[in-house]
Amino acid sequence: MNQTAHQAMQDLFDNPPADLESWTSDPTNPSLDLPSKVLFPVVASDVVAAVNFASEHGLEISVKNSGHSYQGASSKKDTLLLNMNRFTHYAPTGITDCDASILGTTVAEDLSNQPCLLSFAKGKWSLIRVGGGENFYKVYRAVMAVNEAEGYKYHLVGGGAGTVSPMGWTWQGGLPGTTGGRLCGLGVDQVVQVEMVLPNGAHVKFGPTEWEDASADGFTVPRPRTKVVSGVCRSNPDEQDEEKWIWQRCPEDFDIDFNDLFFAIRGGGGGTWGVVTSVLLQLHDYLPYTHYAFNLECFAILPQFAEFQAQYMSAPSLLNVTKEHSLACSAPNNLETHCYGEDDFMQAWTRFLDLNNMAEHLGCLQSLTSYKGYAEWMLNGDDDRFPGKVQDGPPPAAVAPPFAFVLVPQSWLDESEENIKTALENAAVAAPLPYHAFGGAAASGSDQASALSQAHRDAAFMLAFFHISADEEDFWGNLFPKMFDISDKTNFPPVFGSNHAGFLTTGPLKEDWTKPCPRPREWTFEERGEKCISFQEAIYGTERLARLEAIKKAVDPHFIFNCINCVGNNLPETSKSQDDESSPVAAEPVSETPSDEPSGASSVSSFAAAISAIAVCLLINMG
Repeated sequence: MNQTAHQAMQDLFDNPPADLESWTSDPTNPSLDLPSKVLFPVVASDVVAAVNFASEHGLEISVKNSGHSYQGASSKKDTLLLNMNRFTHYAPTGITDCDASILGTTVAEDLSNQPCLLSFAKGKWSLIRVGGGENFYKVYRAVMAVNEAEGYKYHLVGGGAGTVSPMGWTWQGGLPGTTGGRLCGLGVDQVVQVEMVLPNGAHVKFGPTEWEDASADGFTVPRPRTKVVSGVCRSNPDEQDEEKWIWQRCPEDFDIDFNDLFFAIRGGGGGTWGVVTSVLLQLHDYLPYTHYAFNLECFAILPQFAEFQAQYMSAPSLLNVTKEHSLACSAPNNLETHCYGEDDFMQAWTRFLDLNNMAEHLGCLQSLTSYKGYAEWMLNGDDDRFPGKVQDGPPPAAVAPPFAFVLVPQSWLDESEENIKTALENAAVAAPLPYHAFGGAAASGSDQASALSQAHRDAAFMLAFFHISADEEDFWGNLFPKMFDISDKTNFPPVFGSNHAGFLTTGPLKEDWTKPCPRPREWTFEERGEKCISFQEAIYGTERLARLEAIKKAVDPHFIFNCINCVGNNLPETSKSQDDESSPVAAEPVSETPSDEPSGASSVSSFAAAISAIAVCLLINMG
């Protein structure tokens, strides 16, 4: 880690200059990508009303949970922002222990037993429901509270910062470098059932209803292959009381394919397919936790520690480490390593030092065993200035990380023992440590029905190679052709990890994949968009992006959700809709089921009624 740059970022967060603070806190500053209207939904009916209002008035919608987004997807000018922070919190009472008596039954028409049937098929027995406004700080606290009260039973796979949200992190892929992803799978692999409001205003829930054993194909982690995804629609979308919600078969004119939707949202990014109001996530059995920390006073041997860490995770045989012990550990790109169950990380460190005649540095690595889990360690750092909250990690900066991290293929490392050193020697100066959340269950835990690129499944680790222009020239011209198959010039491969893709990320030149895209000071954004492999194509690859763009047009033909750098955001306006003349139409209720509420406009919630007033004050800046 670049100590000077890191300290400068921390100082900027702790003591921002007066002129910077005033510049960034002024919502009228035209340089800021801020929406002009903000709403705070509390229940799903509020979201339905907001989406229908936006559709009727030709507005775009942006969606925010905490705003922890490298690509800037949660904020956009001239949109109606749905800030989900005040939305119903389900996690505090959201844990379900499945009843084994349902084994052998079929999936109910309203999908009420689907989550537990799928969990049992995966060899699991517990789930947690998370609301569309809850970040991992809130979810970790909920799980920790139950663990402390009932004895440690549950383990949640989640993000590394408390401000990271399941509603963004998961849909980008979810890299659990701190929570055992190499044992339990990536974030997308934890999703059991989704509830969301679609661009047509329909409130739906959906999840896999048919699956099959995939162990014969090498998928050794219990994760059945998804065959069919089914969904239901809520027939009384104006009802605020969840106890009175009615889930029924969607109407005949409902033309959304739930198989495509389930594929797209899991790995295809958040904020572009609709508004997720809740998700059921898999819980795993608790495993003992050990936190290893590299001493910053040993900064001089940081390159050697990075090499050791990479060998332990991606080439364990070099250290006489078993695959099982290797997979027990994972690490984000910082000085910490997080292990679950049995590992021999400290013993392997000793062996590495002996092999390299560095035994005097044994004390540079310390183990912390006083915490029951990562959440307990992370939440222990509550900021006294903001009681009950945690600081974002990394802290906010004047300029966000502009570029993406490369998914370094395990197959390339396997070609030569020297390739680990080659990768580390070419790492960006500002971020020299790899992100280790790959291999094991991250590779074999897929249900084979998500949009997450195969590069994520095949990666050894994720590493930043770009800091200056010369870095880009060396990567695209030298390393890229060695790491990735570029023989098919019509099919650009997925290269970057989606969770940490900065807003300036692009691939190389379209006409020559060994040449970098000139930076904005050399080319305009329009020139980069025309002549360079796009942000989206560099993450998903040509083929997968084409499928995602087709699904986007089907789910959101009028691009009501058109977030920055999201799927479809870079498409020419003329290609975004096949019917540019028609106006968006809100979804009709599923049925005419009798209700105690009056029919028509008078039955909408008070929130929905308030939304109608926006038409009168649409030019007032609320943001």
